Amino acid sequence: MEDQLALRPTHLGFILDGNRRWARQHSLPEFDGHLAGYSALREVIEACVDLGVPYVSVYAFSTENWKRDKREVSNIMKLATRAITSDLKRFIQRGIRVRYVGRLDGISKKLVEGVEKAEEATRNLKNGTVLLCFNYGGHAEIADAARLCVEDGLEPEEITEEAIAKRLYVPDVPPIDMVVRTSGEQRLSNFMLWRASYSELMFIKKFWPDMTKDDVTDIIKEYNRRQRRYGG
Repeated sequence: MEDQLALRPTHLGFILDGNRRWARQHSLPEFDGHLAGYSALREVIEACVDLGVPYVSVYAFSTENWKRDKREVSNIMKLATRAITSDLKRFIQRGIRVRYVGRLDGISKKLVEGVEKAEEATRNLKNGTVLLCFNYGGHAEIADAARLCVEDGLEPEEITEEAIAKRLYVPDVPPIDMVVRTSGEQRLSNFMLWRASYSELMFIKKFWPDMTKDDVTDIIKEYNRRQRRYGG
């Protein structure tokens, strides 16, 4: 077992897919699927930290998700606000730092306040970092970084890969070692395109609400079986 878990990924990224299909499968309202997905998310984050994964990114709401039904979007906003508020004490107790990754425009004032409070309260915690990708899009992040290059007065020849990397939303966070997507879908859906350029990809058939801490162990085992070449 120890050999199978010998190599810990520095950064795991999760695409939380299948909440609504899980709800339909169980003849429940869609909101119950998101609620069950949140419960699974908490277990997965804590399992990652317990197993020594320093960074965990969770793709909770994309820039494209605004196209969904307004009631569903509103419910997701309320759930996200409740989660980041009610779980703050839990994160602090476990020494987990919370960071927001995405655009703030368009999201509710209460959620913005909750995010700012969580980031400030957990700023100096060292056991692990959870990156909440909310109102996030990989294209948007790269476009925003390029815009900052222009605003900072860089000449065209100065707009390099390094210059863009320094202007990403959380520039000190390392690339993703493995992207995990649930529900059987096999695509990135605009998630962390810059940091996922050489990520390992793992696709799991189960819906996100069915994820448990045991799945995190299996993910790390699978990561240990991969041979990363980075184009070499």
